[in-house]
Amino acid sequence: MSHVVVIGGGIGGLTTAAVLARSGLDVTVLEAHVYPGGCAGTFYHQGYRFDSGATLPAGFYPGGPMDIVAQAAGIDRWPVRRDDPAMAVHLPDGTSVTRYTGERRWEERRRAFGPKAEPFWRWQETTSDALWDLALRLPTWPPQTPSEVASLLGDALAWLGDDPRHRLKPMLALDAVRPVAAHLRGASERLRLFVDAQLLIAAQTTGRHTNALSGASALDLPRRGIVHAEGGMGAIAETLVEAVRRNGGQVHYRQEATRISVEHGRPVVVETKKGESFAADVVVANLPPWNVAQLLGEQVPRKLNTLAPRPRNVWGAFMLYVGLDGAAVPSDFPLHHQVVLGEPMGNGNTVFLSLSPAWDEGRAPQGRRTLTMSTHTELDPWWELHEQDREAYEARKQSYMQRVLD
Repeated sequence: MSHVVVIGGGIGGLTTAAVLARSGLDVTVLEAHVYPGGCAGTFYHQGYRFDSGATLPAGFYPGGPMDIVAQAAGIDRWPVRRDDPAMAVHLPDGTSVTRYTGERRWEERRRAFGPKAEPFWRWQETTSDALWDLALRLPTWPPQTPSEVASLLGDALAWLGDDPRHRLKPMLALDAVRPVAAHLRGASERLRLFVDAQLLIAAQTTGRHTNALSGASALDLPRRGIVHAEGGMGAIAETLVEAVRRNGGQVHYRQEATRISVEHGRPVVVETKKGESFAADVVVANLPPWNVAQLLGEQVPRKLNTLAPRPRNVWGAFMLYVGLDGAAVPSDFPLHHQVVLGEPMGNGNTVFLSLSPAWDEGRAPQGRRTLTMSTHTELDPWWELHEQDREAYEARKQSYMQRVLD
């Protein structure tokens, strides 16, 4: 039996492990932290359960991505409840826009942006429907072999021929090479700002830089349905951990991988900081490429060996976690809010807030609620600060060692 070692217990790694274990493979997950989920995990602090990063789970509708995961991993049900409205967006001019899942969304958008904005929303929803239809056919992506290329072409041709919506296919081809902003020419400043803000949280950048096809799908997040995970986002990862173990696999916490040993171009062992070794015929690294390169050492492939020293021109998130009196939250208050103060976005000019539901009593002490706040922030200044601190630490250590020797 093949031994598969999955490094990293985030959602991607755990999903892979659960599906492979259910297929009969010997699977071991190594997670450096004390809980699963990575940036979609939930941590404990003084009686509260705070989501460490992501707070908007979606895709749990029948036939949707997480439903497909459940079927493949042998999960009977996810610990989630659907919520509508999905969120409220507060713009600098004082306008608040509630993002509803059902038909009420059209009325709300007309109220906020006027009838001239409807062509944009019709393009967005029609394009998103077409792309989700293709995605849920599960085409091989990216194709790696000639047979996979042929299979992908077959899926694409069937997709283009099946649905009358694909009268849009000339526009779909054009949208593959232009940004969302191309559909906002002549739009009101309020609509443009709203779309940019929503893309920032769903696509991690604004309409000028988001491809039109992926942007149309990203903007569809509220319509596809937002859910709340009972116990926090980490409950989704914990459900996957249960599936891995139920399917015969293992999940180990506090096992930080330090080295992947390779022989004849194939992995053979994964070593951990605790000094343990795990035999591996296949290694799945659910990690950033920089971490993978470090684990491979001298065996690193050429593509990973040419990486820049660190990510450049990318966002991170600055998080703030609050425990508050539940009585301060109105009963009809949406649980997610995006506050837009101005541009450029990020670095405090946009803030996303998520409240724990009143019904989820395990998230906080009695009568209390959790509030998670986040803003996008450029990573470069934080990296530079980290490197300065590291250099200062090394200098202090060298000074101390010299005094000891003297």
